[in-house]
Amino acid sequence: MATSSDRTSDSQAESWELKLEDQLVGTLTFEAQDMFWSDCRFHPGPAWEDFRPLNDRSREAWRRGDLEAARTADDAIMTSGLVLVPLKGGAPITPVMVRVEGDMARFRF
Repeated sequence: MATSSDRTSDSQAESWELKLEDQLVGTLTFEAQDMFWSDCRFHPGPAWEDFRPLNDRSREAWRRGDLEAARTADDAIMTSGLVLVPLKGGAPITPVMVRVEGDMARFRF
């Protein structure tokens, strides 16, 4: 029987490539689960600078408390076509939301 520390060790090794079409936005490495969110270490890829303005618009709108702008930015993220491709193989995951801040990322699916 696996203990919770065994599951954590296995989960921490999980990594995904965050892709937009065939472009690598970044690599996410699992660190912890927070309810519906997976918290990850973020390593930017070549397409990060193209995706970053959309991510920043969402984050700044939420910080300002501008719900309309935040929802508009989040809708654009959700419909952008992002996918998470497991590095260990398996089916790609279509995230519901991805948030990146510095070297950390969170996603829901």
